Amino acid sequence: MIKIKHELIHKAKVQKSYAKIKAREPVIERPIFSEEHPTTHSEPAPEPTQELHPDRQAMLDAPREPSPLALPSQESQFQRQQQHRTDRRAKRPAYFEKEQAFAEQKKTEAEARKAEFERRDKEKKGKIEERERFRRAMAKARTGGKNGQRKLGKESKVLLERVKRMVGE
Repeated sequence: MIKIKHELIHKAKVQKSYAKIKAREPVIERPIFSEEHPTTHSEPAPEPTQELHPDRQAMLDAPREPSPLALPSQESQFQRQQQHRTDRRAKRPAYFEKEQAFAEQKKTEAEARKAEFERRDKEKKGKIEERERFRRAMAKARTGGKNGQRKLGKESKVLLERVKRMVGE
């Protein structure tokens, strides 16, 4: 990662220096479609010289910095580790905040639906159980006693509960 970063910085510096050099030199306009052959110029090419370009000479004279490919010193390695630790502790950017908020909203809606379903199911089971209890009590009250007659005391209590439920609702 660091190597790539240094390479990109180096490329940018080279491009910048190239643009400066290109801007200093005069622009020679030639027609795109000329009748004469491009190899036959009326001007002779300038003779190459052995002198170094001023930028290159300044670069050679400047104090040399360690290359990124060289082995890092213990101090710089320690600094990188410290930087890495602080980066890890820092709040990282949430790239998908909208999606996370949407997912959280869906999750809360699903939990609400589940709670509502459980409440209705519990209510439904309670009513079924109550109906079954009432049915058993009525069946027991209708069975004949010792002489085969209905047990009106037990049956009246069950019917009274039924009336109370109807009036209460």
